[in-house]
Parts: sequence; C-alpha cells; structure tokens
Amino acid sequence: MLTDQETRTGTDLYKVLNVDPGADTEVIRAAYRALARRDHPDVNADPAASSKMAELNAAFEVLGDAERRAVYDQSRRALAATTDAPPERPVAPPAEGRAAGPTANRQPLGARAAAQGQSGTVLQFGRYAGWSLAELARHDPDYLEWLARTMIGHAYQEEIDKLLAPRRPRPLSVSTPARGRRGWFGRLLG
Repeated sequence: MLTDQETRTGTDLYKVLNVDPGADTEVIRAAYRALARRDHPDVNADPAASSKMAELNAAFEVLGDAERRAVYDQSRRALAATTDAPPERPVAPPAEGRAAGPTANRQPLGARAAAQGQSGTVLQFGRYAGWSLAELARHDPDYLEWLARTMIGHAYQEEIDKLLAPRRPRPLSVSTPARGRRGWFGRLLG
C-alpha cells in the first residue's frame, strides 16, 4: 500500500532523498541530513523550501523506519508489476558467513547470471551493487577507473586491468635521451 504522501504527489520517496532503493538505513539517514541542511527554510530563502522540507520529512519518516519501509517497498513492487515501467535492477543479497573486508564482497557469478550474459566478479557495495565488473566496463568504465584507484578496488585490480586494457592507451616506449636526461621534458631541454 502506497503512503499518503506518495499517493498525493505521485513521487518516489527514494528519488526524493536521492538514494538507491537498495540503500542501507545509514545511507538514507545521511542523505536526509544533507538534503535537510541544504533545503531547511531557516537556511534556504527560497519560498518553496518549506514544501521541499516537508517532502523530505515525509520521505524520511517512511524510509527511516524499517517496518514502514518494508511495507512501502512491497507496495512499490506491486505497483511496478502492474505498470509498464522497466523493472529495477535487483541487488544481490550479501553472502552469509563471509568475513568483512573488500575481498568478502567478491562473489562469483552463478548459473543465472551467466545465462544473462554476465561474467566476472559481482560488486556487493556502492551504487553498482549487483553489477558485474564486465557490465560496468561496458556501462561506466570511468567508475572502474575510479574503483581501481581506491583502497576497496585493489582486490579487483587484476580483473579491472584486463577489462580496461582495450580502453587504455599503450605506454610509449621511452628511449634514453642524450646527456642522461629522462622523460618528456628531458628530451625538450636536451
């Protein structure tokens, strides 16, 4: 059953708070606080700030409570099943009995994912939770570049390098310049 707020406005409460439907409660709380700081009528002089704040409060009231969020998610799925809207990308549940840490988030794909044409490691965190690295290489290779530079991405470095190898330029061969200077500026100055 949809909430009164959503029935009246026709808005998705997750979109009001700018969070993914699979987001943790902490992420929802942090998004609410950030938006509340920005849109609070005491801070924002915009005449629509009070209505925006009321909308944020109503969304957080539902999504911040686990029971009300579960009811909302169920009614949202039922509504999506009756409309022609494309289905949301399912988020894979975390594996049980695994240790915490970046390597714990690695999960080999099963037969269902392989049948859908996915290959490689599936991410269990972030905005692309449930996506394989191969899908990400096709959809958002810049995210993979970023992931490779982060601490949590080091566990995936080898696979990311293989996926992005066609995209990355080949390294230039460096010849030893005269007078022992190395690099581009050494050749210019030499």
